[in-house]
Amino acid sequence: MSTVQTQSYRRQRDHFEPSDQDPQEQRRLRGLLEQIDYAAFISNREVIGQTLSRVDVATFQKLAVLTANARARWAAEALRLSESGSAVTPDQTARLTAARTAYEELAEVYEALRRMVERGYLTLR
Repeated sequence: MSTVQTQSYRRQRDHFEPSDQDPQEQRRLRGLLEQIDYAAFISNREVIGQTLSRVDVATFQKLAVLTANARARWAAEALRLSESGSAVTPDQTARLTAARTAYEELAEVYEALRRMVERGYLTLR
Protein backbone atom coordinates (compact mmCIF):
# COMPACT_ATOMS: atom_id res chain seq x y z
CA MET A 1 0.00 0.00 0.00
CA SER A 2 1.44 3.39 -0.95
CA THR A 3 0.97 6.48 1.17
CA VAL A 4 0.62 10.10 0.12
CA GLN A 5 1.69 12.59 2.77
CA THR A 6 0.30 16.09 2.74
CA GLN A 7 0.99 18.89 5.17
CA SER A 8 -0.99 17.46 8.07
CA TYR A 9 -2.20 13.96 7.32
CA ARG A 10 -1.55 10.83 5.31
CA ARG A 11 -3.85 9.36 2.72
CA GLN A 12 -3.58 5.70 1.93
CA ARG A 13 -3.95 4.37 -1.58
CA ASP A 14 -5.17 0.83 -1.48
CA HIS A 15 -6.23 0.14 -5.04
CA PHE A 16 -6.42 -3.60 -5.61
CA GLU A 17 -4.25 -4.75 -8.48
CA PRO A 18 -4.87 -8.36 -9.43
CA SER A 19 -1.84 -10.16 -10.78
CA ASP A 20 -3.06 -13.66 -11.55
CA GLN A 21 -5.94 -12.90 -13.94
CA ASP A 22 -5.85 -13.69 -17.61
CA PRO A 23 -4.81 -10.80 -19.91
CA GLN A 24 -8.29 -10.34 -21.37
CA GLU A 25 -9.83 -9.97 -17.90
CA GLN A 26 -7.09 -7.52 -16.91
CA ARG A 27 -7.82 -5.36 -20.00
CA ARG A 28 -11.54 -5.42 -19.22
CA LEU A 29 -10.88 -4.38 -15.63
CA ARG A 30 -8.50 -1.60 -16.72
CA GLY A 31 -11.20 -0.34 -19.09
CA LEU A 32 -13.76 -0.24 -16.31
CA LEU A 33 -11.34 1.54 -14.00
CA GLU A 34 -10.61 4.12 -16.72
CA GLN A 35 -14.36 4.73 -17.05
CA ILE A 36 -14.61 5.21 -13.28
CA ASP A 37 -11.64 7.61 -13.27
CA TYR A 38 -13.11 9.57 -16.17
CA ALA A 39 -16.49 9.83 -14.43
CA ALA A 40 -14.72 11.18 -11.34
CA PHE A 41 -12.76 13.66 -13.48
CA ILE A 42 -15.89 14.97 -15.23
CA SER A 43 -17.77 15.20 -11.92
CA ASN A 44 -14.93 17.09 -10.25
CA ARG A 45 -14.53 19.44 -13.21
CA GLU A 46 -18.24 20.27 -13.36
CA VAL A 47 -18.91 20.60 -9.63
CA ILE A 48 -15.68 22.41 -8.75
CA GLY A 49 -15.94 24.62 -11.83
CA GLN A 50 -19.44 25.74 -10.87
CA THR A 51 -18.71 26.15 -7.17
CA LEU A 52 -15.39 27.97 -7.58
CA SER A 53 -16.06 29.85 -10.83
CA ARG A 54 -14.73 33.14 -9.45
CA VAL A 55 -11.20 31.93 -8.68
CA ASP A 56 -8.36 33.73 -10.44
CA VAL A 57 -4.67 34.45 -9.88
CA ALA A 58 -5.53 37.32 -7.51
CA THR A 59 -7.57 34.88 -5.41
CA PHE A 60 -4.53 32.63 -5.09
CA GLN A 61 -2.39 35.58 -4.07
CA LYS A 62 -4.88 36.61 -1.35
CA LEU A 63 -4.96 33.04 -0.06
CA ALA A 64 -1.15 32.86 -0.10
CA VAL A 65 -0.91 36.09 1.93
CA LEU A 66 -3.52 34.84 4.39
CA THR A 67 -1.62 31.57 4.77
CA ALA A 68 1.71 33.37 5.25
CA ASN A 69 0.14 35.57 7.94
CA ALA A 70 -1.24 32.51 9.73
CA ARG A 71 2.20 30.85 9.64
CA ALA A 72 3.82 34.02 11.00
CA ARG A 73 1.23 34.28 13.83
CA TRP A 74 1.89 30.65 14.77
CA ALA A 75 5.66 31.15 14.86
CA ALA A 76 5.34 34.49 16.68
CA GLU A 77 3.15 32.89 19.33
CA ALA A 78 5.69 30.12 19.89
CA LEU A 79 8.52 32.63 20.17
CA ARG A 80 6.51 34.78 22.58
CA LEU A 81 5.93 31.73 24.78
CA SER A 82 9.62 30.83 24.72
CA GLU A 83 10.66 34.31 25.87
CA SER A 84 8.81 33.99 29.18
CA GLY A 85 11.07 31.16 30.34
CA SER A 86 8.23 29.57 32.30
CA ALA A 87 6.23 26.43 31.69
CA VAL A 88 3.52 26.65 29.06
CA THR A 89 0.00 26.72 30.46
CA PRO A 90 -2.91 24.78 28.95
CA ASP A 91 -4.44 28.06 27.72
CA GLN A 92 -1.19 29.01 26.00
CA THR A 93 -0.96 25.57 24.44
CA ALA A 94 -4.53 25.90 23.18
CA ARG A 95 -3.72 29.28 21.55
CA LEU A 96 -0.60 27.83 19.96
CA THR A 97 -2.57 24.82 18.72
CA ALA A 98 -5.28 27.08 17.28
CA ALA A 99 -2.65 29.13 15.43
CA ARG A 100 -1.01 25.98 14.01
CA THR A 101 -4.37 24.52 12.99
CA ALA A 102 -5.32 27.73 11.19
CA TYR A 103 -2.04 27.73 9.28
CA GLU A 104 -2.26 24.03 8.37
CA GLU A 105 -5.86 24.31 7.18
CA LEU A 106 -5.04 27.30 4.98
CA ALA A 107 -1.97 25.56 3.56
CA GLU A 108 -4.06 22.47 2.76
CA VAL A 109 -6.66 24.59 0.96
CA TYR A 110 -3.95 26.29 -1.06
CA GLU A 111 -2.48 22.92 -2.09
CA ALA A 112 -5.94 21.51 -2.86
CA LEU A 113 -6.82 24.48 -5.08
CA ARG A 114 -3.47 24.20 -6.84
CA ARG A 115 -4.13 20.48 -7.50
CA MET A 116 -7.58 21.38 -8.85
CA VAL A 117 -5.97 23.71 -11.39
CA GLU A 118 -3.24 21.20 -12.21
CA ARG A 119 -5.75 18.40 -12.85
CA GLY A 120 -8.03 20.59 -14.96
CA TYR A 121 -10.92 20.65 -12.50
CA LEU A 122 -10.68 24.41 -12.13
CA THR A 123 -9.98 26.93 -14.88
CA LEU A 124 -8.66 30.28 -13.74
CA ARG A 125 -10.28 33.43 -15.08
